[in-house]
Amino acid sequence: MNARIKWTERKFDFSFPTGIYPELIERLRGAPPRLEEHCHSLAGSILTKQQDGRWSIQENAGHLLDLETLVQQRIEEYRSGSTALHAADMSNRKTCEANHNDLPIDSILSAFRLERSITVSTLEELPAEVFSRVAKHPRLNVRMRLVDMLFFQAEHDDYHLTRISELHRALI
Repeated sequence: MNARIKWTERKFDFSFPTGIYPELIERLRGAPPRLEEHCHSLAGSILTKQQDGRWSIQENAGHLLDLETLVQQRIEEYRSGSTALHAADMSNRKTCEANHNDLPIDSILSAFRLERSITVSTLEELPAEVFSRVAKHPRLNVRMRLVDMLFFQAEHDDYHLTRISELHRALI
């Protein structure tokens, strides 16, 4: 497999129509079962093994959970008409301090499923026009519609799910 582009080095094209927001909500809805599928059959020793000093499978799963409050906060910022989005903590302190490897994987998976279901329910209740509202993304330094932020988040989910797949193949 070719070397992957680091998340922080990725570039995004948000030239798609706002009307694809239902598909993006569906991608977000699908992340918890995909994550569960990756994790349920693995022994704890595999789930918590770090490779090359990077996060384990379980830490990647916990990171998705840790960021869900930021996703929910940003959705609220769009709903309320904010012009700028809350910045992510690029040091990932929350994930680093959470000790996800010391927790049962089922607690991480069920918490992510719950938090993501709250996110999806919130999105499904929004009027269609909210998905075209624009706010500035602090790290990318671009004006981003809510539909763009959903794409960005779905890509982030896939980035970590792909890393989990890589670790699974490397460690089994």
